[in-house]
Amino acid sequence: MNAAATAREERILEDIQRPITQRTRGRAHGPVVRLVSPSDIGESIKPFVFLDRFEVDPSNAPMFGMHPHSGIATLTFLLEGELAYEDTIGGQGVLPAGGVEWMRASGGAWHTGRMTGTARGRGLQLWVAMPPRFENAQPHAQYIAPNEVPRVGPARVLLGRYGGAFSPIAAPGSATYLYVELKKGQRWTFTPTPGHTVAWAYAFDGVVHASGEPLEKTLAVFAECDAPIDFIAETDAGFAVASAVKHPYPLVLGYYSVHTSAQALAEGEARIARIGEQLRAEGRIG
Repeated sequence: MNAAATAREERILEDIQRPITQRTRGRAHGPVVRLVSPSDIGESIKPFVFLDRFEVDPSNAPMFGMHPHSGIATLTFLLEGELAYEDTIGGQGVLPAGGVEWMRASGGAWHTGRMTGTARGRGLQLWVAMPPRFENAQPHAQYIAPNEVPRVGPARVLLGRYGGAFSPIAAPGSATYLYVELKKGQRWTFTPTPGHTVAWAYAFDGVVHASGEPLEKTLAVFAECDAPIDFIAETDAGFAVASAVKHPYPLVLGYYSVHTSAQALAEGEARIARIGEQLRAEGRIG
């Protein structure tokens, strides 16, 4: 392709880019950067209602201590390090780099985790709001080994389906969550599932251009439609990108919980309080 044809192609791509409507670099709290909360950007991109970036050194102390959730699922993707985990659903073990922890807290569950081994733990934790059928159901957890995470080209399929590959996570609703690694100068296009009008991307490492705009340690929210999103790596880069059918329910918030109604929230919080009493009786929390 000659220079003139390349320039025409680039102009055409610029004309059809899916625009970015919001950007944020989040707020740092020690080794954690809060990028999305249910009371801010999470309202725009639900069912994705919360996102943290973390970089935590190995320690005997837990990252957050044993704490509860209800009404949501948490998905923790570990890029580097080792995460020792424990939950009240029966899960306990060590998640290696490249692994995924999925805890659908639903009607109530507690969990904790700490970085072990020798390497700094780096990764992302996402909260996904549950529809009414699942928000107070029995909790469920899955721990996905790195070799069980499907790949499609440069993308790891953490949740949902993409390019004919399916995540082993049994998640309700229709959502896709990928982690993509590109070499400098490489171009890649994300084509959402039809009807996935919610989409966002977060540049974790390096600099990547999304819809023609550079992103570095920045989360971008895209206009609500299901058009593709074009990415070009300015440097070697790693980024998360996600899409979903919009969660059509209100976000009713507790401290660690997100539900669709005040009644559902009360049910979820009552259950996590009962679990908390049991943990105190066992001496597992103060």
